[in-house]
Amino acid sequence: MMQTRAGSSRSDALSHAYIQNPPIRCNIPETRGLFYDDANKLLLSPTADQVLSWKVGMPSQHNPPNSDLIGEGPVLSIRYSLDQKAIAIQRSIYEVEFRNRETGLTFSRKCKQDSERILGFFWTDCPTCDIVLVKTSGIELLLYDPEQNSLHVVETKKLSVNWYVYTHESRMLLLASGMQCTVFSGYQFSAAAGIVRLPKFEMSMTKSEANSKPVLSSDDVHIVTVYGRIYCLQFDRVGMHLNVYRFYRDAVVEQGSIPAYSSRVAISTVDNVILSHQLDAKVVMLYDLFLDSLNPISAPLTLLLKGSSGSNSRSISEVSDSISSAYEGMIYSDNWNFLVPDLICDVENGLVWKICLDVEAISASSSDIPSILQFLQCRRSDPAMIKALCLAITRTLILERRPISVIARAMDVLVASYSNFLRSGSTPPATQNTGNDQSTAGSGVASEHAITGTATKSIIADSSSGMSMHSPSTSDDEVNPEESEKLVGDKSLESSVSQQMASHGSSVATSPDEMYRFVFALVEDEMSGDPAYLVSVIVEFLRSASREKLKMNPDVYLMMNQLLARSNQHANIALFVSNKIIEPSKEVAMQLVDFGQQNYKIHKLGMDMLRQLSLHHDYVSVLLQDGYYLEALRYARKYKVITVQPALFLEAAMASNNALHLAAVMRFFSDFAPSFKTTLDYGRYQQVLSELS
Repeated sequence: MMQTRAGSSRSDALSHAYIQNPPIRCNIPETRGLFYDDANKLLLSPTADQVLSWKVGMPSQHNPPNSDLIGEGPVLSIRYSLDQKAIAIQRSIYEVEFRNRETGLTFSRKCKQDSERILGFFWTDCPTCDIVLVKTSGIELLLYDPEQNSLHVVETKKLSVNWYVYTHESRMLLLASGMQCTVFSGYQFSAAAGIVRLPKFEMSMTKSEANSKPVLSSDDVHIVTVYGRIYCLQFDRVGMHLNVYRFYRDAVVEQGSIPAYSSRVAISTVDNVILSHQLDAKVVMLYDLFLDSLNPISAPLTLLLKGSSGSNSRSISEVSDSISSAYEGMIYSDNWNFLVPDLICDVENGLVWKICLDVEAISASSSDIPSILQFLQCRRSDPAMIKALCLAITRTLILERRPISVIARAMDVLVASYSNFLRSGSTPPATQNTGNDQSTAGSGVASEHAITGTATKSIIADSSSGMSMHSPSTSDDEVNPEESEKLVGDKSLESSVSQQMASHGSSVATSPDEMYRFVFALVEDEMSGDPAYLVSVIVEFLRSASREKLKMNPDVYLMMNQLLARSNQHANIALFVSNKIIEPSKEVAMQLVDFGQQNYKIHKLGMDMLRQLSLHHDYVSVLLQDGYYLEALRYARKYKVITVQPALFLEAAMASNNALHLAAVMRFFSDFAPSFKTTLDYGRYQQVLSELS
């Protein structure tokens, strides 16, 4: 099979995920290995007596590494404390050295060489301990005392441990034991809930044909955090599938399995999407567990190498071309090491790449448009771009006159997403953490959920990214796969809308005002030949919005009335108004009054709406415009309307050339407003009245 080179990506190549150029370059001579401190988002590379560190997310070409003295000696593992005041260095399988960065003082923690080995360690933000030491004999919970330059043992938990897996993102520790390493003890160390111990559980393993018992490797167990939920994906090499487990406070529940097509599998998570890298096949498969579905959201495709964009695009492009030409590694090289949650480390070349999703490519490849909209509404990586993409897809659905059932599902998705955004009370937080972010999944038990068939209720979850969005109803009306690429929409329009979206907050949720401005108003002219279809689309939008009790932009109702009037569907206007599909407002009422010049019933609807809304000034003004000045006078007397100028009534009465009517108006204002007799209008119209008499 021909290998795909990282630098061989072309504009016509198709991929749903890519590694972003330029990478972080850590290939400094005389360094000895590369480590990742996931708690502090630091790449660490020791030298003979120092450690160099790069902050993930900052361009390495403009930010040289920081350095700290660590003394001479081997480095098996190295991590900074969460406050970055101390460094812990595993020197051997029996010793961990601690170094105070401020004083330079050091001390060591050693284990019993005849009975145990140190497997690793990690720092925590748990209130009861600062560091956890994992040994073959169990775990030690320790407090670090920088003043005394020592450790205090908080608790020791004795159990046999073969290996362990831990991620700071989840704060979850899994300890493997047993002959096949399939029996697990689990602990979560969080700032909010302290130490949470999970019940012991066993992972499933398929028996081989030779009836031998395969042994589970730590490389085959992956802890992932998506949508505030903590999962474990376990690769069964014999069965060629990934078993999916979800963690709860008092239960570990197997959710099903994901097929594997390679003897080697790696896992990443990007923007709440799980990426299953099939290393032998050199492709990646994407899974979105939002709807508890274990089906892939796209076809398996390889990774591409793409340059990032920005104001300094020229210099970035030059750097990208340079690295691409110099980078001799292959896509899914054996030298690649996948780091939690979305990084790839090329150890041989000293490069670290960030994995990104191409949401536009994913959208263009799917035929189920409502599902794609729901997928996009769950993304948080680039809210303005994703919102513009959703709006472009919605416009294209309408312009291509897709079945109303498809439109209805799409509207349900968009409206439900915005309703959830309002209920949250603020912009939904981003799911990707930068820097020393300690507000991730492990911060405690975030919410209460019942598990069907068990008494378990407390779920260990990420309080920073919880979401609740309604699932759209299913339908047989699907978009043809060969037409789905059209739904990305016009690029120039999408770019323009995206720029406007940047000033509308950082949420992907689309408000009713944005639906009107960036969807309905933009397609109205092109739909002039078929106003009935656009009315049906707007009705579906109003139906969804009404169910979620959203406040509507009056311009939407005005557009509906305009479309109906344009096709002489005055009866439907009356029907929509009477059934409250069109909500009453001053704007709608005045529009109906205007339409009523050709249709008395519509005019009456507008007048009734003005009265219903207690818009007395406007009601009186319309009566005067229509020549009903006596009725306007009676109404003004009844509701004490004093905002309409007396001259308007007097002009209307004078135009009737009726002395009695003019006298009645004069008498009303003389009684209703005593100061009227001192005005110029009183003297003028008193003279007119005398002439008429």
